[in-house]
Amino acid sequence: MKKTIHPSQLKGVIQSPASKSSMQRACAAALLHKGISFIHNPGHSNDDKAALDIIGRLGAIIEKIDEDTLRVTSKGVEPVSGAIDCGESGLSIRMFTPLAALSKEIVTINGSGSLVTRPMHFFDEILPALGVEVSSEGGYLPLKVKGPLKPVDIEVDGSLSSQFLTGLLMAYSAAGASGVEIRVRDLKSKPYIDLTLEVMKQFGMAMPENNGYTVFHFPEKKHSTEERDIHYTVEGDWSGAAFLLVAGAIAGPLLVRGLDLQSAQADRKIMEALEACGAGMAVEAKGIRLVPASLKAFTFDATDCPDLFPPLVALAAYCEGTTQISGVSRLAHKESNRGLTLQEEFAKMGVTIRLEGDLMFIEGGKGVKGAKVHSRHDHRIAMACAVAALRAEAPVSIEEAQAVNKSYPDFYRDLELMGATVRGINLMI
Repeated sequence: MKKTIHPSQLKGVIQSPASKSSMQRACAAALLHKGISFIHNPGHSNDDKAALDIIGRLGAIIEKIDEDTLRVTSKGVEPVSGAIDCGESGLSIRMFTPLAALSKEIVTINGSGSLVTRPMHFFDEILPALGVEVSSEGGYLPLKVKGPLKPVDIEVDGSLSSQFLTGLLMAYSAAGASGVEIRVRDLKSKPYIDLTLEVMKQFGMAMPENNGYTVFHFPEKKHSTEERDIHYTVEGDWSGAAFLLVAGAIAGPLLVRGLDLQSAQADRKIMEALEACGAGMAVEAKGIRLVPASLKAFTFDATDCPDLFPPLVALAAYCEGTTQISGVSRLAHKESNRGLTLQEEFAKMGVTIRLEGDLMFIEGGKGVKGAKVHSRHDHRIAMACAVAALRAEAPVSIEEAQAVNKSYPDFYRDLELMGATVRGINLMI
């Protein structure tokens, strides 16, 4: 599927998409909540659909009340299927594996696309210590787990991803952990753990004490088991909205609505980058307003928010001078090797990117050329190229443009609503 983005000026008001980070965690919490949960403003990306399918297979009953509300009824993890499929969602595979292991039934866990090449050694090493039988294909999918998981004192490596810890925290809480702790070494993406803890709190789950992100202690006390209906509203997505905000900064004016400035989402830091580069930005009661301005190179640490690399590269391409972004080591195990992919695809548009260890340098302000690029089946690469195309010298064509369906299926439609000229087959689903 190909989409061609023509140089365009944007104008108007746009609502941010629903956060898949928030939505997927809400699905997991709704599965663990013994009772009824209402999820408002649910997402409909491929990753969101995968999470809903997973909790259905693990025993939850899901009903669509209306366009803005889902009702989830659950008795906890009681699998009705011997297998779950996480699609291409890294969060789902890492979060739902420990939850599936709460059951004494054998559950096979699989995925597709780049997920089959992502290492899963973490589970081979950790789950047996929790009384779970686990097998994998040499540390890769498919996984087979058989519980029930029993919380004990453990130490885990948090350097690869915080998503493993998210699954363990939820599983420990659901398993009634008491007087035990999870010790964590070198935790990355701490804000995502804040989001996990916030979702757990809103669903009334037993909460651990967070001691500096190095020790998560579950106190020795009984927690209320009172059943009550849960109402959870999925946040606006800072990860997807980062592309909208950058688009407004380079091709606005634009007003982006639906974002919580106090959100625990890591990608809220896009605001710091926009401020650092001198973007024309104002926070108003109705949303965040962006207008084009003279942009300058900036320095940014994306170690705890690696998903910001693609929109930051699109922004840096229009910033005069050389922008420096640190945290490149976090990019190897995404939908593509994003450091190299960004370097290669943006080179086609005349933007030079250098990779030196953990640092990325983007030479900006020299213009963006029209080109034919490829998403590499990576949703954020497709969106980054599309945003960079908005002020390019000529149209930019994106092969495999449907990759955006993973997180933001309405992306091209929203570009058109903002006034962009987009050619190609309509990808609305």
